[in-house]
Amino acid sequence: MNKTPVFKVVVLGARGGLHEDNLSAYLVAPVESTSYISLDAGTILAGIRKCLEKGGFDDIKTPESSNLTPDGWILQKHVKAHLISHTHLDHVAGLVLNAPDGSKKNILGIKQTIDHLRDHLFNWKVWPNFSNEGDGFQLKKYRYIRLKPEQEYKINQTAMTVKAFKLSHCGYPSTAFWVGAEDQYLLYFGDTGPDALEKTNSIGKVWDYSAPFIQNKRLRAIFIEVSFPDPRADDQLFGHLTPSWMVHELKRLSSRISTQNTKKPLEGITVIVTHIKSTFDKNIKVIQTIKEQLDELNDLGVKFIIPEQGERFYL
Repeated sequence: MNKTPVFKVVVLGARGGLHEDNLSAYLVAPVESTSYISLDAGTILAGIRKCLEKGGFDDIKTPESSNLTPDGWILQKHVKAHLISHTHLDHVAGLVLNAPDGSKKNILGIKQTIDHLRDHLFNWKVWPNFSNEGDGFQLKKYRYIRLKPEQEYKINQTAMTVKAFKLSHCGYPSTAFWVGAEDQYLLYFGDTGPDALEKTNSIGKVWDYSAPFIQNKRLRAIFIEVSFPDPRADDQLFGHLTPSWMVHELKRLSSRISTQNTKKPLEGITVIVTHIKSTFDKNIKVIQTIKEQLDELNDLGVKFIIPEQGERFYL
């Protein structure tokens, strides 16, 4: 893999529950830029504050002339757009709660995602309508951008592009985002069940698209969920992955890549494990268990990373 980093990632939220202050949200920008997009928005302000504590924004200085706090400056001036994979609360809570004090931004998602935000969240029943569509007076903080699947879009006010792919999350529409900069790419999965259980080929289509980029060393990392440790009954997954199902899907990807030069086509690929769900059971160490299970199953040579809230890393 090319070692010169192209992207930087700031982790605002890394989990899938129970902690409402640490839910799925990742800021991404080209290495030399401070114009970020968020991949999902479960936790925003609490994540920014944690990142500030850990030095994740040491390249951003709030001007002395500004009346904004450092966290407000970052939210208003440096988060340029939100890419929302689906509208379940653990992926949009920060987007909703911070709308009154945020700045004007685009929200990008597939049609179903945008329609659900319009009809069921920003509607003056659940929350005021901070968007440019829908019921009642439109406050127009957010502008909806509907992404047609598998069509590339430039993300305004950034040097990045995005292409959306439809996923199935227990039959509910979710999205994978293909994010590009400098002819290099990141692949971010929203919540998804395995194709075999969802009775679709949604992930398979993403793998078909991804394989040539891996062969050409243009895919920097895959963000993909593992919500529960093994073992867990298939009918209790509710549209999520376990370590065994995630590795199963990665093997489907591996099978699509030419093996002329290696028996491990995915060797060295970074896989960022997202959406791990916590538990109240003090005897179950979920993160440690999932890490151990992934390491044991990893005959692909991939590099698993379990991110922590507040950290910044480069890809």
